[in-house]
Amino acid sequence: MRYFDLPLETYSFRHLLVFQEGHVLTIVLHRPEKKNALNNLMVKELALAFQYARTAESVWVVMLKAEGDIFCAGMDLRAPEEGSEALPEPAHPIRLFELVYGLRKPCIGVAQAPVLAGGILLLAGCTQVIVSEKATFSLPEVRRGLFPFQVLDALVRIGCPERKVLDWCMRATVLSAGEAARLGLVTEVTTQPGERAGELLTEYMALSPAAIRLGLAAYQESRKLGVKERQAYLFDQFQLIQKTEDAQEGIAAFAEKRSPVWKNR
Repeated sequence: MRYFDLPLETYSFRHLLVFQEGHVLTIVLHRPEKKNALNNLMVKELALAFQYARTAESVWVVMLKAEGDIFCAGMDLRAPEEGSEALPEPAHPIRLFELVYGLRKPCIGVAQAPVLAGGILLLAGCTQVIVSEKATFSLPEVRRGLFPFQVLDALVRIGCPERKVLDWCMRATVLSAGEAARLGLVTEVTTQPGERAGELLTEYMALSPAAIRLGLAAYQESRKLGVKERQAYLFDQFQLIQKTEDAQEGIAAFAEKRSPVWKNR
């Protein structure tokens, strides 16, 4: 989904750090003085950064990180709306989970600190979530007279057990990194999440970005179909993927016993 017509390079971010090195785009939540709480402008900046990540052919993988002692405290309930002349109102409502989940490229979330409320939506949309043993996860909404509707739906959609998610949402408990991993939100708990994420990035650079992108897109679209329709749809997708330049290159490289040179096409 396209939110803005504004090119990424024409905008100076206020609450994010966004930079690209090779085929990796790194997005860093950069509002540590407010515990990276999400205000209106920050959400719009995230939409612009992920819009670029999805549409830019040069971006193969995204890494999502945060500065400070809190990964993200969720929505900023106290701050006034912060506007920006450089970022108009988006063409569509911005939904954090869909923003990341709809990327259809690998997105590695790295958390070394506590994650609260809406911050969990961002990590739920990632393809991998690597966290420190010090990271905790909490949904305090019911303590504020609110309810984490979107978080509940996002966690169930990525396969977390419904009863455990409901229990978490209703009781506002704090999960450890290990408990979040057992729930299915976290992929890996490690003492060095940054280094482990770097290893994953190296792995991705050796794999076909076009195959991964098309695979993620087909997986997400197939979830909307019934069993019979799903198999027919995926059969058609396999016929199509064989015609891509990356597929032709991968097959040729295998036959010639050499490393493939990916085109992302």
